[in-house]
Amino acid sequence: MIKITDVEFKLLAEYIKEHSGIHLKNEKKTLLVSRLSHILSELKMDDFMTYYKHLQDDQDGKKLSGLIDKVTTNHTYFMREAEHFSYFAESVLPFWENNNKNNKDLRIWCAASSTGEEPYTLAMILEDYFKNKNEKWDKKLLATDLSLNVLNQAEKGIYASEKIALLPKSWTLNYFDKISSDFYQVKSSLRREVIYRRFNLLESIFPFKKKFHVIFCRNVMIYFDSETKEQLIHKLYEQLEYGGYLFIGHSESINKERTKFKYIKPSVYRKI
Repeated sequence: MIKITDVEFKLLAEYIKEHSGIHLKNEKKTLLVSRLSHILSELKMDDFMTYYKHLQDDQDGKKLSGLIDKVTTNHTYFMREAEHFSYFAESVLPFWENNNKNNKDLRIWCAASSTGEEPYTLAMILEDYFKNKNEKWDKKLLATDLSLNVLNQAEKGIYASEKIALLPKSWTLNYFDKISSDFYQVKSSLRREVIYRRFNLLESIFPFKKKFHVIFCRNVMIYFDSETKEQLIHKLYEQLEYGGYLFIGHSESINKERTKFKYIKPSVYRKI
């Protein structure tokens, strides 16, 4: 295995933090070497300094995307932290249905969509909730991620049968096509309900034309240091409509003394 010097680790850690917000401490040095050794081998590179210089010429974001894929887990599944989805269906949707009757407009952002399980879960909940409504609602579901690889997987919407085994049977029947004995694909009609885009949460300016009614930004800030986390929370606050909801991961929290968000329940906040 190729060894990494202190200087090389420092340069790579700074590059990763600058471009993704992920904060790698010194104790992660062995992990970084383990995760990146395969990339260096594929590129026929003998040291990490050469790889660092290789990253400097990243015209389309693919090199950064490949790096981030290696240093993050991208662990997700349908109905992850299920109480969030229950609250979304039972409290959040009725609130916006009653308070946005004039516009009949609902904008939702999954800010770390990974391989698509979270946005598709939300899309199925939305379909179930609005299918018997007499009034037509304009529902927009944006899903973003820094990784091109996971976005590509999400857009295809193909999942192993065990991935959807615990979903309600009605969802399996209504929203998936069986494409082989081991795989299912999200129906094209539901896939069209989700807009996938590559986006870096570290961008200083968020280019969205309208604000969102709900933001899911879960299990991302666990990788950030306190300063980066607070900056992101502020930007998410600015991207929400008043009354809008923010969902974060159960292992994450927001400092109540340093935010305008109102605490609703564990890992759920509102812009009031």
